[in-house]
Amino acid sequence: MIQFEKIKLKNNLTLIIHQDKSTPMACVNILYNVGARDEDESKTGFAHLFEHLMFGGSINIPNYDEPLQLVGGENNAFTTNDITNYYCTVPSENLETAFWLESDRMLSLAFTDKSLEVQRSVVIEEFKQRYLNQPYGDVWLLLRPLAYKVHPYKWSTIGKEISHIENAVMGDVKAFFKEHYCPANAILVVAGDVERENVIALAEKWFEPIAAGVATVRNLPKEPQQTEERTLTVHRDVPQNAIYKAYHMCARVDEEYHTVDIMSDILSRGNSSRLYKELVKDKKLFSDLNAYVMGDFDNGLFVISGKLSDGVTVKQAEQGIEVELQKIKTEAIPADELQKCKNKTESTIIFSEADVLNKATNLAISELLGDANLINEETEKYQQVTAEGVKKVANKILQKENCSTLYYLKK
Repeated sequence: MIQFEKIKLKNNLTLIIHQDKSTPMACVNILYNVGARDEDESKTGFAHLFEHLMFGGSINIPNYDEPLQLVGGENNAFTTNDITNYYCTVPSENLETAFWLESDRMLSLAFTDKSLEVQRSVVIEEFKQRYLNQPYGDVWLLLRPLAYKVHPYKWSTIGKEISHIENAVMGDVKAFFKEHYCPANAILVVAGDVERENVIALAEKWFEPIAAGVATVRNLPKEPQQTEERTLTVHRDVPQNAIYKAYHMCARVDEEYHTVDIMSDILSRGNSSRLYKELVKDKKLFSDLNAYVMGDFDNGLFVISGKLSDGVTVKQAEQGIEVELQKIKTEAIPADELQKCKNKTESTIIFSEADVLNKATNLAISELLGDANLINEETEKYQQVTAEGVKKVANKILQKENCSTLYYLKK
């Protein structure tokens, strides 16, 4: 059970404090309720561009990294389609340095042409290296718009195309910052070797003077139900043929989410899982094969992806997958197989909670999903999953007409 206290500052910033005396470190985690889904379709990649810009210096602190390194701290950030998350860890006696740094860039980034130019170049280079010039790198640039026709999940966090970043102008960048990077749209979690009164005092000193701004209110288009099978075939300079199958599923907060997640584990978690045992080890149709949920906040995707073994046809590989999916839809899952998956999930959750940074991030995400205490309910929700429930979601989700398939073939 993770103990925490939640406080609202006068400017609507949500503050969560978690004390963990087992570590000499303190973690300051700021989650902004903005992701790629909040972008204009003609100006994508902005949330991710901002992740980079936030390290380009603020009004009072030209170099973000230097003061942090001087006090033995480290930092990073990540952007998804749903959120942008910044974090830094410092020895607990240097906690105020983290407050100073994080509050200053929330208050006012240094919007200079030079900073924009530098970070834009970094992001464009990342786009080329990771998504265009790497084997299988453009999979999600192809699969997302195949699976989504209306919802903004149809583009990746990096953006729809390089030109959107190349053409980003200062006015657009400032407007995006003003709209989303404010106390009312953020959750601040302070975790580790900290004292409650000190954290509150520091939050009031460094964050409370910042103008509240307005919390993001979303009115995103709902993805209509997919009613026919979609396929796309591409030929690329890659070593092996690959298949990616994306099925529409529920959102992260829906009741059946944990059941779908357990279903993915039954199919592909570990060497005793069904897809590995049958299709990789025994039948040797694939060299690797995975099933996983994307964990999206809105209605997301259940994905099966694998690289085919040499000499195996796409038809053979797909038939192999279909046989296994048919089993999970028609046969009851043995109690011991189900319990084994639940136990693995529980141990993963417990293990992740040994790390103060993980706890801080998960508290912030849980709060954004509706209540920070969801972090304490995860294990129980997985333990409540039933064999009948898995069969039910399998029949609901794993239908051909609910699937978008990308055939990624070598030239």
